[in-house]
Amino acid sequence: MTDTQADAKTPVDFWFDPLCPWAWMTSRWMAEVEKVRDVRVRWRPMSLVVLNEDKLDQLPEEYRAQLGPVGLRPIRVVVAAEQKHGPEVTGKLYAALGTRIHNEGLGNTTEVIAAALAEVGLPAELIEFADSDAFDAELRASHAAGIDKVGQDVGTPIISVPGPRGEDVAFFGPVVTPTPKGEDAARLWDGTLLVAATPGFYEIKRSRTEGPSFA
Repeated sequence: MTDTQADAKTPVDFWFDPLCPWAWMTSRWMAEVEKVRDVRVRWRPMSLVVLNEDKLDQLPEEYRAQLGPVGLRPIRVVVAAEQKHGPEVTGKLYAALGTRIHNEGLGNTTEVIAAALAEVGLPAELIEFADSDAFDAELRASHAAGIDKVGQDVGTPIISVPGPRGEDVAFFGPVVTPTPKGEDAARLWDGTLLVAATPGFYEIKRSRTEGPSFA
């Protein structure tokens, strides 16, 4: 793809935390949308740890354990890679991490992060940033840029697109499983944009009856 072709595509900003299984499902849907609609995803880091840091005592104990310092490790490495090697590596590293964490069920480990770095050809020493706050300011700035578009009462993913009147249209989700493919992905995209761009529209929701399916 040439730079001119890339510039002609509609930019879609997608905020993610590699640890969120539902964001991972939505990200794989967006990868499908890129194949069937004239869009280009720009991957943006955010953090469930940052999102929940002021309300940890209100969360279930099992969830709190995931949102301690260990919860920052993958996204810190993603941000470090982005800062040092450019935004073009962000989506590739996210894909390598997500496949291992979710599809392969390997979880959030040092070995998983190291293997993901190796897969996308990034320097192994980036793993050192998993336990470093060197780029936490950049992470928080990216996180805030997404949250500011939709409000504090949502999580990840956040998607933002240019609206029909030139304004940003941003929304949480969609939360979906399994990942729609081909024209199913396209129809969900078209419908999501339609309702999200409707003035005064805020929410459609129903109870989840199954967990994320990574098949």
